[in-house]
Amino acid sequence: MRRQKKLLTGLALLGAGALILSGCASGGADEGDGTTLKLWHFESETSAMGIAWGEAIKVFEKETGATVEFEEKSFEQIRSTASQVLNSNEAPDILEYNKGNATAGLLASQGLLSSLDDAVAEYGWDDKLAPSLQTTARYDDKGIMGSGSWYGVPNYGEFVEVYYNKDMFAANGLEVPTTLAELEDVMQAFVDKGVTPLAESAAEYPLGQLWYQLALSKADRGWIDDYQLYTGDVDWQGPEVSYATETIKDWTDKGYISQDASGFKAEDAGTAFINGTYPIFFSGSWWYNRFTTEATGFDWGTFLFPEAKFSPGSAGNMWVVPENAKNKELAYKFIDVTMRPEIQALIGNNGGVPVAADEADITDPKSQELIAAFNELTDKDGIAFYPDWPTPTFYDQLNAGLQELINDTKSPKDVQTQLGEQYQSGVDDIVG
Repeated sequence: MRRQKKLLTGLALLGAGALILSGCASGGADEGDGTTLKLWHFESETSAMGIAWGEAIKVFEKETGATVEFEEKSFEQIRSTASQVLNSNEAPDILEYNKGNATAGLLASQGLLSSLDDAVAEYGWDDKLAPSLQTTARYDDKGIMGSGSWYGVPNYGEFVEVYYNKDMFAANGLEVPTTLAELEDVMQAFVDKGVTPLAESAAEYPLGQLWYQLALSKADRGWIDDYQLYTGDVDWQGPEVSYATETIKDWTDKGYISQDASGFKAEDAGTAFINGTYPIFFSGSWWYNRFTTEATGFDWGTFLFPEAKFSPGSAGNMWVVPENAKNKELAYKFIDVTMRPEIQALIGNNGGVPVAADEADITDPKSQELIAAFNELTDKDGIAFYPDWPTPTFYDQLNAGLQELINDTKSPKDVQTQLGEQYQSGVDDIVG
């Protein structure tokens, strides 16, 4: 298997489940005009993936003579409308889509995604992706990740870590915490100065990922497999979930998290960090290059969540090809262009985590720092996927439950009971 040195040793561990293509259906290419590729993704043009894929479009058009009709969609647009759009004649030929049982797995089980098995064999993408990166690319007939056909191809990796404002830390005589107790001391020091330390969003994913990180700090791999792969029952009043929920409530009560976060979206939290309003933001590597280009009023850095062996993360979102795509062969050719070393290097040198790059091609210091943190996490088998993956509805349910928690309209125990019932109902619908 072709693999690029140390850069991808971490990606190799990236979760048995980071992207799985399901057999490449041969029918459909002759239904289109063969000269136009309709492409959707939700990366900004200044993000690592946006930069790399912009160049990939140029290369693809030059080599094939085809034209790319690109439409930028938001993550929420694609997430909320995918089933309807892909089940219609308006489906694109290729799109970036979220990985996991509740997203790509669900669409695969509904017959809305093309199996990419034949394309994987033809182009050798399985040789470029370490086995552990293939977990979320493959799904069985129930849409459960880790086995079955390929339904997607990951192009990058991702993980969640702590972003911090170095200038605000220095001005208050604070250092990077190495323990959870030290992190709480840092946050209390900011509260004592009248500053809310955590930029948060409960209306979208950031608070849910912090909640999951706190649960992971008390978890082992067995608990993660139970939660994500249904290998056993999850105790929703057990130490992992209880610690996470009670800590979110405690941190809100202490002023580490503002109740206003109940109505904030991820963009609100991220831009508030960019503006220097909050000194700490716990979120994904997908923000890295944006902070590099937009958070120019202060110096910032990152660190992994203190004392946590596991963190949210996976192979990145993946390229999928709808079953109703009209130009499937062009879609496969475009995927292959994005897997080339020169395109992967653009991801790596612009704040992303590539899956098929040559380590020697990564020269940007900030990018080297990001990839080093990812390798540190994956070297200890620390990738734990995301909290909303288990069921199609759990993303919205988790957000709603945490909104009630920080609004103080439900107790931690009641929130856990509610989430546990919703989780189990969704899992039962999948596994029968």
